Amino acid sequence: MLKGLNYEQVRKKCDEISETYDINEDLFYEVIEDWDETEKPINDKLKGVFQGLLKIVSNEISTMEDKVSLQPTCQMGCAFCCYFPIIITKLEAKLLQMSMNNFDSEQKEKLYHHIDQYFSKYKHILEQVPDNMEEDIHDVKLAYKKLQLPCVMLDTKTNQCMAYEIRPIPCRTYMSYSDPLLCKENLLPKETVSFEFLYEPYISALNEFIRWAYEDGDTGEITYPNDLYQTDYLFNWMNKSLT
Repeated sequence: MLKGLNYEQVRKKCDEISETYDINEDLFYEVIEDWDETEKPINDKLKGVFQGLLKIVSNEISTMEDKVSLQPTCQMGCAFCCYFPIIITKLEAKLLQMSMNNFDSEQKEKLYHHIDQYFSKYKHILEQVPDNMEEDIHDVKLAYKKLQLPCVMLDTKTNQCMAYEIRPIPCRTYMSYSDPLLCKENLLPKETVSFEFLYEPYISALNEFIRWAYEDGDTGEITYPNDLYQTDYLFNWMNKSLT
């Protein structure tokens, strides 16, 4: 197992990225321009844009890692980050739901059965989740992590995400380059890295595409701009989709 870097080494690499790397925002806009030119129903375009932009975020992280010789120590099945609060917009939740509905019948049936059981299994913990997301985000994360509530899409038997290919931005941008034991032994390890700055070009491009659709008079299942400004925990959005 990779031991990874210590805190100072990770900080140094992050500083190097900050000083030398510029996000290629053109890549984000190429995705929306390509889909805007396709002759497909708007909901298909929305799903394509959403999934395309998610891939760009992951690719940008890989490019940054290569540039400064960073090697993730995150491994399939560790799942420590799957106990953090995942907060997304209603827009993203709808696009996630639409993408999940496109899974093959076996994967979709298994996922929705899992989600349905989740709310019964963790009912007593869900009632303790902090509901004031306007508080200091560090405090919210710490209180949430103490509950040891798994993500609604985590299969706790295999420690694998059941919708990994369309996992939201918070899941994609949280990385570890240090000893995996640090994640196991600390609720909020200081050694981990969040590439959260990639959210801005991602959401800007997504918003731009839906604005184009709005101007054309068809945003499909999206209510624009309202869906862009409502945020909640991922599990709440999934619960609302089942009721």
